[in-house]
Amino acid sequence: MKRHIPRRKTWAGAVALAMAAGLALAGCGGGTADNMAGAQGNDKAASATSLADIGTIDDLYAAAKAEGALNVIALPHDWANWGEVLDAFKAKYPGITVNEQNPDGSSADEIQAAKTNKGLDTAPDVFDLGLAVALQNTDMFATYKVATWDDIPADFKNADGKYWGDYGGYMAVGYDSAKYPEPKSLDDLLGSAYSGAVAINGDPTQAGSAFAAVGLATVQSGGTLDDFTPGIEFFKKLKAAGNFLAVDPTTATIASGETPVVFDWDYLSAGSVKDVPTWKVVVFSGKGVAGYYQQAINADAPHPAAARLWEEYLYSDEAQNLWLKSGARPVRMEAMTAAGTIDATAAAALPAAPSEPLIPTEAQNEAAGTLLGEEWAKAVS
Repeated sequence: MKRHIPRRKTWAGAVALAMAAGLALAGCGGGTADNMAGAQGNDKAASATSLADIGTIDDLYAAAKAEGALNVIALPHDWANWGEVLDAFKAKYPGITVNEQNPDGSSADEIQAAKTNKGLDTAPDVFDLGLAVALQNTDMFATYKVATWDDIPADFKNADGKYWGDYGGYMAVGYDSAKYPEPKSLDDLLGSAYSGAVAINGDPTQAGSAFAAVGLATVQSGGTLDDFTPGIEFFKKLKAAGNFLAVDPTTATIASGETPVVFDWDYLSAGSVKDVPTWKVVVFSGKGVAGYYQQAINADAPHPAAARLWEEYLYSDEAQNLWLKSGARPVRMEAMTAAGTIDATAAAALPAAPSEPLIPTEAQNEAAGTLLGEEWAKAVS
């Protein structure tokens, strides 16, 4: 599925196991020395903190087209409809080669790629990160506020414009309803009906969705996000019951039935119905865990105008509705609903939200990350 590090969703205390190897961009466009010099020399775009600093969107497009390329990273096409978003951007802004790097990489991979390729035309221009990794690397981000900045709720953006939420959802349990009963509660998963069947999407010391799974188990077990101990204890019980499946789920493992019950974000899990028609998604009632990914611009972006054009597109009604089409909740959803620009059909198809959605604070993230680093491996080993 996607990058295994607290991303957009996410968690400041998580342990980021960054890959040390350099990550080269496949099929790099706009990579000549002349293009690179032109991009790096675009001081106006590189220093722009808003569209007003550049002019109009047409001015920004002209500057981006002169650069000739945009480097994106860790955007799998089957994750939150990124494939259609990328295609729509290319169609709207021809003349810009979009280079896709390491589509299944983690947030840590994104940051490491920026460090390894700093000063090169292969460096990522933009990031799509979990909050944990974003919080740890703000010195690497350019300050920028998209034209629709005011539509982004204050809780979902950095006030200084270093990073800002894009899309998110709720932690849920997906399952093959042809083989397993619907879990009505968290404790149902401890029963013999789910023997050797329950997986989480990654390692919670590294993966945002897995981290949130432990958070969900915590609040569903009567705990609070201040202390993830109840969630760790739940998975310890799941392991003892023989129900915990130590396999990292992917599209392939779900399609093959190897991981038939999976904790994951509701919008990602819902996509599994394409491969498993009997796949269903449950968002438990009561307390739940919400999470959003974050956008940021590389302060050393080799294509600074293209990076800013990309962000302006992502926060347009068009791109926000493309995320919604996949079941992800776009960050401008409330404002777009009020303005009548939301895709009402896609919005109506979203699963019910928990009655008390919770988002970990920075302090809770840090405490949980520390605790998981100390206790998780012992609990499930």
